[in-house]
Parts: sequence; structure tokens; C-alpha cells
Amino acid sequence: MGEGQDDDLLTRLVGGELYSVQFVRDNMQLHFESLGEAPYLTCYVMPEIRGLQSERAQGITESSPGYADALRALIGEEVRAATAASGTGLTLQLRTSTIIVNPAPTHLVGPEIAMLSGFSDRAWMVWRPGEDDFAHLA
Repeated sequence: MGEGQDDDLLTRLVGGELYSVQFVRDNMQLHFESLGEAPYLTCYVMPEIRGLQSERAQGITESSPGYADALRALIGEEVRAATAASGTGLTLQLRTSTIIVNPAPTHLVGPEIAMLSGFSDRAWMVWRPGEDDFAHLA
């Protein structure tokens, strides 16, 4: 997809509810219910979770104790904003927390960072290091 189209697809998540977090062998999927659709974001690198009113300077990462519990606690929350930008990566703002997919170069494990799919019109988007919103990882 061209520049700006990924933001259009991401904004289709706004108003949707996170209803499932699924850990797979080498990735994680965040499933949403949105206007009769069931899109999901496959993360090939584990996202960070930051509380909106957290006193902690750093977020919760895959290596943090309670990481899976923190993700599971977000189930049922509505997506309030969804953006992608170079330098900040993918950001999903929920009611109490923000999910951020913006890996360090050392955390890249394959050719893709994330993929958004599952829309009824078969629209999809993939993010790769060095491209568009992840140009900073070239």
C-alpha cells in the first residue's frame, strides 16, 4: 500500500474492541471486533505496553514479569486511536494503555514487523524494516 493508506487501514480499528490476545510459536496476534469485522494484528516482534498514567518511565516488554497478564488485562478495551509513523512505529491507544510496536534493530527476527488483516473486504497491510513507517530501521 502507498503512503497514507496504512493509516486509513489502521483507523478502521478505532472504536473496535480488543477481544483476544493469542500467542503463537513465533508471533502474537491481537484480535479486534470492529463494526461487524474481525481484523487482527499479527506482531512478529513483541509489542511494548505503556500505561497512560503510569509512573514508570519504561513500559512493559516481553522480558518483564507479568507481560502476558498485562496484555490479557487489555481485553475488552476499545481502540481510541491507531497510528503509524517513522520513528514511533505502530501505536494503538486503548482506554488505559498504549500498545506500541517499534522494535530495536536487535529485536528484528524476520522480514516483517507486523501485519494487519482480517477485514471483510480483504484489505491488509504489512510493515517491514526500512519501509515507510519503519524507515528508521533500514
